Amino acid sequence: MAPRYQENDAYILGVTLHEAKPRVTDKRLEEMVYDTAKEALDAVGINRRALDHVTIAACDELDGRSISSMLLAAPAGAYLKDEIKATDSGLTGLCLEATRIRSGRFHLGLLVSWNKSSIAPFEDVMRMRCEPFYTRPIGLNMSITDGLFAAAMQGADEAQASKVAASYGQAAAKNPRGVASDPVAAGAIAASPYVSTPLREGHRPPVTDGAVAMVVVSGAWLNDHPDATPMARLSGIGWSLESYQLGADRLASMQGLKTAFGDAMEDAGLSNAGDLDVIEIEAQTAFHDIATRQALALPADQTVSPSGGPFAQNPYFCAGLISAAEAVLQVAGQAGPVQAGRVKTAAAIGFHGFAHQGNVTAIFEEIPA
Repeated sequence: MAPRYQENDAYILGVTLHEAKPRVTDKRLEEMVYDTAKEALDAVGINRRALDHVTIAACDELDGRSISSMLLAAPAGAYLKDEIKATDSGLTGLCLEATRIRSGRFHLGLLVSWNKSSIAPFEDVMRMRCEPFYTRPIGLNMSITDGLFAAAMQGADEAQASKVAASYGQAAAKNPRGVASDPVAAGAIAASPYVSTPLREGHRPPVTDGAVAMVVVSGAWLNDHPDATPMARLSGIGWSLESYQLGADRLASMQGLKTAFGDAMEDAGLSNAGDLDVIEIEAQTAFHDIATRQALALPADQTVSPSGGPFAQNPYFCAGLISAAEAVLQVAGQAGPVQAGRVKTAAAIGFHGFAHQGNVTAIFEEIPA
């Protein structure tokens, strides 16, 4: 009898999201990470000793710790385990985890990412990422670069962005995994203060505290453990970096997104966005959603971010991986009130760096019965 699963393919065995809160005050960061990692393993009946590797994704500056993995690798389950760290974004960590599985050398792994956004001044950290002689002295930060990005977009205006943000808020209010909040009407969003023209405060989700963990296994491991039932197959991944320079062409072209998305689609053997039942976008502003739809020429009836994306919860560094977790839940039919019917394929699109400099796409497929 032929093996059911492709040996070197990556499968998501389990997903756990820490309770979403604007500010987690009853736990240290180490405790939050430990609880999330342990719950992910317990949920699928895996003992930590059985892991052959751990992948973590975190930011030293946003953690407020120099070389944060020295303090957080053990709470993440990596004590005496083969451990590696991604520092770009949580969704980049998924790419790293997938390549480890696909190498054929690893078979049972834990991926953990987190961001206690409340413990570090977010924009101060972003400003320190500017080059020190020109952009840092003028005070460039994430808000300003997102404003420049919004201004460079063609065919998008504040009114459209306000409607998109209101739609995200309505979806987020239905998501039990998000921060409980009432949706805000488009008119109120349009009247919110400017952050960086044309970007208004209501056009972007507030940062929150949170963490996410995934148990990722190879097809070979699943063939050896027939009682295990994966939630989804990670069928495609792609990533790309754009130029650091914020010229008009770089801001408006969305070339990095197109490259990452195209690579992931080719990896998954899919031809166009219409092959995807759901797309979860890490929309750090409403303009990110509009730009993504335009760049990828998404169909008008495409189901986009039924979870509410970062407007549901936004632990900034790992928000893209949370979008991936929501995509997995959709494919597994376990998304609860935000389930978009039967979902055979779902994609997660994430961004990081100034004005979408970094781009990542992951595609998940349903496991046939």
